[in-house]
Parts: sequence; C-alpha cells; structure tokens
Amino acid sequence: MTLQMTRSPSADTHAVALSVLIPFYGDDPRPLLDALSRQTDPQTEIILFDDGVPNPALSDRVKDAVLGARAAIKLITSPDNLGRSAARNQLGDAAQGAWLLFLDADMEIEPGFLARWRHHLAETACDALFGGYAPSAPRSAEETVHAALAHASDAPDAATRSALGAAAVCSSNLAVRASLFAQCRFDEGYTGWGWEDVDWALSAARHGELGHVDAPAAHGGLQDVSMLLDKFDRAGANFARLLSRHPDYESRPGAQLARKVQATGLARPARMMGETLAKAAWAPLKLRVLALKLYRAGAAARDLPRERA
Repeated sequence: MTLQMTRSPSADTHAVALSVLIPFYGDDPRPLLDALSRQTDPQTEIILFDDGVPNPALSDRVKDAVLGARAAIKLITSPDNLGRSAARNQLGDAAQGAWLLFLDADMEIEPGFLARWRHHLAETACDALFGGYAPSAPRSAEETVHAALAHASDAPDAATRSALGAAAVCSSNLAVRASLFAQCRFDEGYTGWGWEDVDWALSAARHGELGHVDAPAAHGGLQDVSMLLDKFDRAGANFARLLSRHPDYESRPGAQLARKVQATGLARPARMMGETLAKAAWAPLKLRVLALKLYRAGAAARDLPRERA
C-alpha cells in the first residue's frame, strides 16, 4: 500500500507545537478545515487522512483545498480503507507536534476553539485531555433522537466527566502528548465502528495521566434512527473485544445491562423491542432514546462470549 502526501505551500516551513489530526471517510472535512485555518498560528499544523477514497470527487475537492490553503496543511491519501484505529495511528505517525489534537471530520467549532486548547495544553500536567462535546442541534425530524441521545450521553461538562475518569474519554476532540501516543496507539484489532476510543483511553491511563477540560466541539453528523441501529448492531463484536482486553469495564452500567440481557436469554427480544420503539414516531423522545440503549445492549449481549456470562 502506497500513501500519497499532498502539502499546502506553508506545510513544513515552521517548527510545530500542535498537530491537529482529522481522519475522514465520506464526510466532507472542508468546513472544519476552513474554521481551523482561521484559528491556526505558525506553530500549528493540520493533517487530514483520506481513508480509502470512497468518494473520488470529494477527495479531489479536498486536495484542491489543501493546495490552495494558506495554513500549514497536509493531506494523506490511502487507496485502501484502513479503519478508524489505523487511520488515527497513521496521522499520529505523520505529526510533528509535541501535542496531537484528534478531531472528527464532521465536527463544528466555535471561534477561539484552538486558542482555548492552547491555553489548556500550556497549563496542564496531564498527558492527555478530552475537551468534550457541545450539544448538537438536529437539522431535521429524523435527527432528533440522535441529538437527544448525544445530549444525554456525550455532552457532560469536565467536572462530570472527571468523576468518570478514563471511561469518559473519546477519541474526537482529544489532545494527546506525542510521547504518550508513542507508548499507546489505537488497537487496530477493532473493525468498523465503536469502542476503539474507550479501549485507547483505558490503555493510555496505564501509561500516563488523563484529564478533562471544557473545550467543546459539536458533532455535525447527526444520523437517523436506522443508521444508529445499524452502527450499534455492528459494534457488538467490538464491545466484546473491549471487555476481553479490559475486564474491569464489566462494572460499567452498559456492560452490566448487556450481561443481564445475555444471562436471561433476551438478546434477540431486546433488539426487536429496541428497534420497534426507537423507530416509533409516536413514542416520547426519552423512550426512543432508552430504546436505542436497549438495542445496543441486545447487540452486545449477542456477541459477548457465553463462558463469561
């Protein structure tokens, strides 16, 4: 496999303190790239990773944007889809900064976002910091359930997340010292979507100190219920891998629910009931969010090893 590198005119012309790293697969990273470019300084680089070129026309437009950018930007293009973990590892390997800031391509940031991060990174003694998520606003009725789920699960402040420790760390809007990343990379045994970021955080906590700050970014890519159910269904095997690598995670509420569903033989009914209620437009929003969580538990219960139930 040969990776192609595209550089803006300003790339590799200054010493780098902060590397902003953005993998993408199908999502258009240019709105985020534009917002970041307005906030960079000479010690900041942006590196994009096009993971498999699923949309050649979009890839060409991103390449043109990089070539015409004033900020220090690089684009790595992979002809093959490597997956979420490998893409982040490739970005980390290409970065020159002492700090690596991982973002998702569909994220939306406010003015002053990078300045806030620079402040936190200058002040912290931690080896990694999670900045948190801002609540995402649905753009259509189909996105309201995902927005409610994200608001309930993904948007607590730093104080709330700190009480949960490494388990509340996600891989997007995550700043990591390059020295810690050299010791702890993303496990490429995870495939598809889900749980590789929790695995990384639990593993990294053995090598360094992880912390939480309020430097939120919003996820712009809200999805409809059917897409969420499909993701949760495919993530069951990854959840099983997480528990095999980190048995202590069994004490978390989601893991306990999955074990209870498995022990009672209700994995299939949980998925069926969860899917039906999550898709029911007549159901209250809170019930539809709970139904998504029930479906996720049923998918995990289906894929967990029986001998540990």
